[in-house]
Amino acid sequence: MTRTITPEALRSHWLNNREIALIDVREEYPYSRGHAFFALSVPLSEIETRLPALIPRLAAPVAVIDNGEGYAEPAAARIEALGYEDVAIVDGGLAAYAELGEIYIDVNVPSKAFGELVETIRHTPSLPAEEVKRILETEKDIVVLDVRRFEEFNTMSIPGGQSAPGGELVYRVNDLVASDDTTVIVNCAGRTRSIIGTQSLINSGLKNPVYALRNGTIGWTLAGQELAHGRTERARAPSAAGHDVARRQARQWAAHVGVPEIPAATLLSYRAEAESRTLYQFDVRTPEEYAEGHPAGFASAPGGQLVQATDEWVGVRGARIVLYDSDGVRARMTASWLHQMGWDVSVLAEGETPPATDDRPVVPDWSPVLAAGDLVTADTDLTDAVFADLARYAVYSRGHVPGAWYISGNELARDLARLPGTGPIILTSPDGNKAAANLAAARAVTSRPVRVLKGGTAAWKAQGYPFETEARHASDPIDAYTRPYEGTDSPKENMRAYIEWELQLNAQMANDGGISRFRVVRGEPSDQGGIAG
Repeated sequence: MTRTITPEALRSHWLNNREIALIDVREEYPYSRGHAFFALSVPLSEIETRLPALIPRLAAPVAVIDNGEGYAEPAAARIEALGYEDVAIVDGGLAAYAELGEIYIDVNVPSKAFGELVETIRHTPSLPAEEVKRILETEKDIVVLDVRRFEEFNTMSIPGGQSAPGGELVYRVNDLVASDDTTVIVNCAGRTRSIIGTQSLINSGLKNPVYALRNGTIGWTLAGQELAHGRTERARAPSAAGHDVARRQARQWAAHVGVPEIPAATLLSYRAEAESRTLYQFDVRTPEEYAEGHPAGFASAPGGQLVQATDEWVGVRGARIVLYDSDGVRARMTASWLHQMGWDVSVLAEGETPPATDDRPVVPDWSPVLAAGDLVTADTDLTDAVFADLARYAVYSRGHVPGAWYISGNELARDLARLPGTGPIILTSPDGNKAAANLAAARAVTSRPVRVLKGGTAAWKAQGYPFETEARHASDPIDAYTRPYEGTDSPKENMRAYIEWELQLNAQMANDGGISRFRVVRGEPSDQGGIAG
């Protein structure tokens, strides 16, 4: 039986900056309704597909938590089966933890709480939606920069805005302003990314007046103003002159914050120590640049999103992080924020050639190992078969194999018996991997033959087979947490509640015993100049 760890011992790791990963193995919706500060959402059914990237060291301490649903024990067993050596279940689960620490709702909480702290400490300037609309209608010398992912910008945006994901702001802004008098408005969907983006420009020493759009597209919508849709404008890459200014700005600010810049030899030493100290290596450039070529061993983590959702890339609190770019700007600015969030982060120094290979010790890995008899393809005779789709509900509802039933991966043991018929059960998921990871769990609870759709639902669609959107539920869609700041159909009361929640995060974090280890750096940027372009 897996050993346990007390909530006190868990929090001691955070307070003393000792490595540990806390994995909340419930589905995303119950997780979003209440969890510990540094808990990562990794549902039981997604352990094999997600954990290796989040926890790249087999000896890293891993704590597992649920809220009494019975997921923790089988989750711990599956984590140990991957080769992790130091796994413990939080004694008493979330209820016991709540007697000691604060419980937080929503997702990406550490990053959002940090954003609120930045605004409080640095007095990050912002303007309400009504004032921004007036400026857009009456002034010409204004630039609106949307710091979300391009896909979010394309879905909905402020009229006249252009996409400039947060990690790109300092790198590109000098060529986007006509003069030092150009007003710059930074927006996201809610608050965090616009606060961090606005403060990044101020920290860099940009002379222009810079403001966050208060409460982002949520604030714009609640003010009764119309959003644009389908926009494709992107902030252009910097000129040589703009790049030189940005490099100088980023170098001076990162040095002020205290970000270490390391040579390739130090990175090699970090890799050599990767069995005793968890190491993450991230390329913070755009996904397009990453796809064109990147250093060995570095994963893609665009800088703005890495700051906004650190818990989606970094599973082990207390780990070591090394960032890379090719320009001397984006890694430094990203690292300046991670450093203030309490991470041990450094930047591969500008001009250093990254090692050509990554010779770290063996890291966790998982890939499906299935026999031919475990798989079916779209052209297999599927007479009497029923499909069970383990996709997240939002993905399932956008389209699935005709007749497929939605089933919660966490609730396979309970809900597989609800599927109609007596014939074979075909498990599927977007790429087939999640289905493969849960094949053994499904076979353990039914006498019906169970197989996996080869290549998953994506392969089915790629071969031109039909899709449908009619929903069939073997499970309640308990993974379906609808973020009130994404999409265009969120109820306004949900938007208001979300903003009110963000605004109280500072108070909640202050009541949580100092586990965050956040420290916002004060100080005015030096006179670094700018260019007109």
